[in-house]
Amino acid sequence: MTDKRDDIDWSLTTWEGSRRAQLRHALTLTLRERLEAAEGMADIARRFEEMRERGEFTIARPDRPEPRAESAPAAREPARRCDSNE
Repeated sequence: MTDKRDDIDWSLTTWEGSRRAQLRHALTLTLRERLEAAEGMADIARRFEEMRERGEFTIARPDRPEPRAESAPAAREPARRCDSNE
């Protein structure tokens, strides 16, 4: 068990170390892998938007003694697109 603990790169266990590791990994991705990742994130964003519109997201109520969930508000204005000419 001691040998396994010696193999841990403790510099990766901080926020900064984790971020650096993520950046190093991202730099190894091919263009195809980067585009696939972007498409996957866009799919997730669309799914979350659909869930938000249907009121399927839940929020925890910190003012209650035991955590319960209730529907999150579904109404939300879409973000305004920025025009670079403005």
